[in-house]
Amino acid sequence: MPRSDSRAAAFADLHRARPGFVMPNAWDAGSALVLASAGFRAIATTSAGIAFSLGKQDYQVGDARLAVSRDEMFARMREIAEAVPLPVNGDLEAGYGDSPEEVAETIRLAVDAGLAGGNIEDKRPRADLYDESLAIERIRAAREAIDRSGSRFVLTARTDALQSDSAAALAAAIRRANRYREAGADCLFAPGPGDVETIRTLVKEIDGPLNVVMGLGTAQGNANGLLAAGVARISLGGSIARSALGFVRRCAEELRDRGTIRFAEMQIAQSELNSLFAKARVRGPRPESSVDRA
Repeated sequence: MPRSDSRAAAFADLHRARPGFVMPNAWDAGSALVLASAGFRAIATTSAGIAFSLGKQDYQVGDARLAVSRDEMFARMREIAEAVPLPVNGDLEAGYGDSPEEVAETIRLAVDAGLAGGNIEDKRPRADLYDESLAIERIRAAREAIDRSGSRFVLTARTDALQSDSAAALAAAIRRANRYREAGADCLFAPGPGDVETIRTLVKEIDGPLNVVMGLGTAQGNANGLLAAGVARISLGGSIARSALGFVRRCAEELRDRGTIRFAEMQIAQSELNSLFAKARVRGPRPESSVDRA
């Protein structure tokens, strides 16, 4: 079994295990290797982190020149997938196109890039949710593309219905998630309010493994509590990447205002990073059994 297929199979198995798992998000090979070395069983990419590392905007893009292209995003996601032996879930945004055919093409690229899974959103940046029937067709097209590839690639359908202030938002998120599941999604993702009671309702009413994101505009929450509530998968979105940039800014301000470099106390030793990255580059493909145990 090719390495990418083995990792997709291992990733699919993680979604059936209980308790669930935490999947932090990387934005380049270095951050991916550091996260992998911490012992997580899978990692994900973050469109926000990748965009910010390129000096570009994410989601609310005010100028087309500041948008990350699909080619740019896939170059970085491939870099991440090649750097670590773990399953990598790709942030595929809204599929880089409105039509089911465009979504299917993005899925084919994701499989070819060595990703073990990927998210497809039902909302375009700066726009409303896709019409529900079209959103379902987009997920169905993604499922068909995966089946034709012969991969165990894990398809996650994300609905942004909970981002609305509407009283009917929760019901809409549950309905959409279940219809996406019927259309072939393996995992469902409804970012929004993170209180445990709402999460428990989603776990109960959605017929499939649920992904919950932590750090969406808040530093509150506890992954252990969410896993205990029945969540199958927890991601962090761009939280770690934004925190890293926040640290860079605090370093710059300390140096500018005080002339000191106390921030250097938190650095990882160069010898440790050299060792970590050297091991990653020389190990080559790991045996399938090693991936399955990761």
